[in-house]
Amino acid sequence: MAKISPTSIKYSIVADFVADGPFQKPDVIGALFGQTEGLLGTDMELRELQKEGKIGRIEVDLVTEGGKTTGEIVIPSALDKTETTIIAASLETIDKIGPTDAKITIKSIDDVRGSKRDYILERAKALLANITNEGMDSTEIENELRESVRTSKAVEYGPEGLAAGPNIDNDKELIVVEGRADVVNCLKYNIKNVIGMQGTRFPKTIATLGETKELTLFVDGDRGGKLIAENVCNNAKIVYITSAPDGKEVEELTGKELMQCLRKKVLASEYLKRVGMSSSASVSRSNVEKIERRSINDSDINTLRDLSGELKGRNVLVLNEDLEVIYNVPASRLEKLDATDAFVLMTTNAAGAVVSGAEKLQVRAVAAKTFGKNIESSVELISL
Repeated sequence: MAKISPTSIKYSIVADFVADGPFQKPDVIGALFGQTEGLLGTDMELRELQKEGKIGRIEVDLVTEGGKTTGEIVIPSALDKTETTIIAASLETIDKIGPTDAKITIKSIDDVRGSKRDYILERAKALLANITNEGMDSTEIENELRESVRTSKAVEYGPEGLAAGPNIDNDKELIVVEGRADVVNCLKYNIKNVIGMQGTRFPKTIATLGETKELTLFVDGDRGGKLIAENVCNNAKIVYITSAPDGKEVEELTGKELMQCLRKKVLASEYLKRVGMSSSASVSRSNVEKIERRSINDSDINTLRDLSGELKGRNVLVLNEDLEVIYNVPASRLEKLDATDAFVLMTTNAAGAVVSGAEKLQVRAVAAKTFGKNIESSVELISL
């Protein structure tokens, strides 16, 4: 007898039966084969279909109680839908099982493949819910690779190790931004002729580049950006200036926004005038006549330490060569002072802004109780 392959099963015929009197499972199987024989022709004989593997093993469950027997018959079928329903209908013609009267009723014809599809769908949903790392589509992969390549092109430039685009020595026009994050964002959108200043203290590399290249300063759209613009213009030859939209930083702009800002660049003098800064700030420090200052001696240092008691708050004392106080101003005002007789700056804490102001005023020394981190300057530093 040929066996039906489980993968070949298409339908399952389920029938209920009830009969008067007791009998066994073989009696049910015999009734199915015997009472349908010759009913549908030789091609649809249950016995022959089972031999050919078109009908599977017939399962019977029965219970005998109170002189009656009830149960269920399950017949797996590899026939098509029409043939299966014919076989099912033929079962209801059986009226005896063993010696007793019986009635068989078709309960259902189940599409086994449909059940499998339902299982597959539900199982797939469960598996999908357990996936922790979602994959990226081709567009996301392309963008990720492009961003990775562009970001990896950031190099260190100059003695300060400034973040910059590749091969900026070959570019005649450079964009100067505030820091590394700004450089990375520009590279992300294929703006390669870019270099970052990286810190509050002005890097001399930018001034050197300004002597041979056309520099465009690109600052954040806040008050800090305006102050940085003035400071940079005081120390380097800047031709154009542009800024991010109000309240935004260069590092967070999209490619479209970056290009729009760069197209709106204006002459440095015009920008400084527009934001209320001194137009003289656009003059390169290299063009300012160098002022000769006398040396600091031990007597000067003792006098400065005696004067340190006059330091109040965060203000800066500007002293002439006679160590007389000629200005008492906030550190932010130093960049705007025009004090050719300034000799020493005194303050409680000499941060980058104070040292930058000292370099602009060409003072001999900065005297302070504490100094900011990584302070490097040609100006002499005196600890009070």
